[in-house]
Amino acid sequence: MFCYQCEQTANGGCTKIGVCGKQPDVSTLQDQLVFALKGIAFWANLAREKGAKDQEIDRFMLDGLFTTVTNVDFDAEEIAKLVRKAATLLDKARTLYTTAAGAPYTGSIPEAALPFTAGSTAELIALGEKHGVKDETIDPDVKSVQEILIYGMKGYAAYAHHALVIGLENDEIYAYTHKFLAATLDKSLGLMDFVGLAMECGRINLVTMELLNKANTDSYGHPVPTPVQLGTKAGKAILVSGHDLRMLEELLKQTEGTGVNVYTHGEMLPAHGYPGLKKYSHLVGNFGGAWQDQAKEFTSFPGAIIFNTNCIQRPAESYKDRLFTWGLVQWPDVKNIAGWDFSTVIKKAQELPGFKENLGQEILTGFGHNAVLGVADKVIAAVKAGQIRHFFLVGGCDGAKSGRNYYTEFAEKAPKDTVILTLACGKYRFNKLDFGDIGGIPRLLDIGQCNDAYSAIQIAVALAGAFECDVNDLPLSMILSWYEQKAVAILLTLLHLGIKNIKLGPTLPAFITPNVLNFLVENFNIGPITTAEEDLKQILG
Repeated sequence: MFCYQCEQTANGGCTKIGVCGKQPDVSTLQDQLVFALKGIAFWANLAREKGAKDQEIDRFMLDGLFTTVTNVDFDAEEIAKLVRKAATLLDKARTLYTTAAGAPYTGSIPEAALPFTAGSTAELIALGEKHGVKDETIDPDVKSVQEILIYGMKGYAAYAHHALVIGLENDEIYAYTHKFLAATLDKSLGLMDFVGLAMECGRINLVTMELLNKANTDSYGHPVPTPVQLGTKAGKAILVSGHDLRMLEELLKQTEGTGVNVYTHGEMLPAHGYPGLKKYSHLVGNFGGAWQDQAKEFTSFPGAIIFNTNCIQRPAESYKDRLFTWGLVQWPDVKNIAGWDFSTVIKKAQELPGFKENLGQEILTGFGHNAVLGVADKVIAAVKAGQIRHFFLVGGCDGAKSGRNYYTEFAEKAPKDTVILTLACGKYRFNKLDFGDIGGIPRLLDIGQCNDAYSAIQIAVALAGAFECDVNDLPLSMILSWYEQKAVAILLTLLHLGIKNIKLGPTLPAFITPNVLNFLVENFNIGPITTAEEDLKQILG
C-alpha cells in the first residue's frame, strides 16, 4: 500500500498500515475503486457530450469517492462490493455512450475505461496493486496537482452526499465530477491544465457547499446562537458522531418519548443551533471533543454510539459491542444500519445504564452567516469605532499529530480587540475557553461544521461589501488546520475565490511537491504556520 492523502501520513506516505488504522487490503481496494471510477467517468463524460446521462452512475460517483475519504470505510468486503458494482457501471457507462453516439468509440481508450473482471476479493486486491497512488510515469508536479484535484473531489463528494441524503442534488456537480476524473486519464494535459482544473474544482466545491447549506437550512432553519450543555443529563443515552443532520433528525424522531437522551459528538455539535433540531427536548448536549479522542472518551459513555459519517477510529473492545455505523461508514464486525430504522440502536441504549446525574458547562454554537449578518451593523460599527481591530478564522480539522497546540495558543494570544471565527472540529482545541465579548459581540463565534466554510465566505463577502474593499483587504486572516480531503476541497475554494495570505498547518501536505508549493506561495502567498507569537506579530504588525 501507499497512501498520503491525510495530514498524519507517516514519513511521506503510509506503506505498511495507515496511521488511521487502514489495512493494506482496504487501501488497495480503495485504489482499485478510484481507478474504476476514473474509467466510469471517461465514458460518462463522453456520454454527456452526446446529451446522455444516468442517475445511478452519477450518484455512485459520490458514494465511491466518499467511501475513500479518510476514516470512512475500513471493511475490505464492503469496499469489494463497491468495486464489483463499479465494474457493472463501467459497462453501463460505455453502453450509455455507445447508444448516445450511435456507434462505438473509435478513439484511444485508457486502461481504466476497459472492462475488468470483478472476481473474488483477493482477485480485486491483486488488480488494485497495479493501480496505486504512485505512478512514476507521470511528471511529479503534474501528479501532485492531480492528487490535489482528486482529494478536492473526494471532499466535495462528501458534502454532495450529505445534501443528497436530505433530498437535494445538482447536475453540475455530477457533470464536473466526470470531467475532472476523466481528465486524469488524458495524457495530453499538462501542469497548468490541471492547475486550472483544480481551481475549477474549488468552484464546484463552493456550489456543493451552497447546495448543502440550502438543504440544511430549508429543512431545519438557519442556525441561531444556542447554548449547548457539554456535560451529562441523567437517563439513557445515545451518542451521534459525524456530520449528517438528516440521520440525526430521524433518530430524534424515533427516540422521542422513549426516555433516551441524544448527545452529539465531534462535528455534530453545530446541530444544536438549528431550530428544526433543537426543538427536540431530548437532544440534550454534546459529549466529548474532536474525533481523535474518541477511543478514550467513548469508553466512559454509558450508552449506544453511532457514526453517520467519518471520522471513525479503530474501536476499543470496551465499547465495540455498543457501537453502530450508518450508511457508508463501515468497520469490520461493527453493526451497520443500512436504512432508517434505528430500533436496534435504541434497544441497545435502553439496555445500558445511561448517566446517573446532571453535570457540565455550556458553550455557544450557531453563529452561521444568517446569524452573524443579522448583527452586521453592530460588527461594522465596532470595526469603525476601533473596538474590533481584526478577525481571525481559526479552524479546520483536528488531529492527533503534534503541533496542533499552536491553534490553542493562537486563539489564547489573539488580542482582546480581535474576534475569532471558528468551524470544524479544530475548534475543540479552544472552544471551552472564555474569550469574553466586545460590546456584546462574543469574541469566539462558532460558525459550524467544516462545510460551513460557506458561511465564513458569505460573512467575508458581506463585510467586504460593507467596507467597499476586496476580501483580501479586510482585517481578516485565515489560520487553517487540515487533516483530510474535505479540507483540501475548502482550500481549493478559497484559492478559486482569490483569497490570499492563508496560513496552513500543522504540516503541509505530503502530496504537494516543492514546485507546486512555490506556485501557491507566488500566486496566493499561502504559507505554513510558524509560532503563534510570530504569526500574530506578522499579521498585526
